[in-house]
Amino acid sequence: MSAQIAVNKKAKFDYFIEEEVESGIALEGWEVKSLREGKAQLVDSYVLIKNGEAFLLGCVISPLSTTSKHSSPISDRTRKLLMHKKEIVKFQGLLDRKGYTLVALGLYWSKGKAKVKIGLGKGKKLHDKRATIKDREWKRDQERMLKKN
Repeated sequence: MSAQIAVNKKAKFDYFIEEEVESGIALEGWEVKSLREGKAQLVDSYVLIKNGEAFLLGCVISPLSTTSKHSSPISDRTRKLLMHKKEIVKFQGLLDRKGYTLVALGLYWSKGKAKVKIGLGKGKKLHDKRATIKDREWKRDQERMLKKN
């Protein structure tokens, strides 16, 4: 059973997600408390692989007002992802191909631990985004028509 913390809705709009994987994330104590309060944003967050390690960039975890003052919390710091070496090597090979990127799709709790769902995405062109909007609006119109009848 997993409890959702944050979802990156923009990722599915901007990218064709081809593959998804779950990853752990290295957090500080104040970040865990903030996540329990739901103070996280994944918009514009992505994964960078450097020197055989994966890092999450662009994820904003807002500190609580009750956070200890002796430490200086940085809300948008780079966080290390806890992935198997085999997965990192696999994604590094896929990222070397043109147009692919790793984006954070969601942040959630799994068995008391914070997890990040990462997706391998290929960027959508403008006409693809327009088609996505068109399909979404058509589905909404269909539901309205069915509701009236």
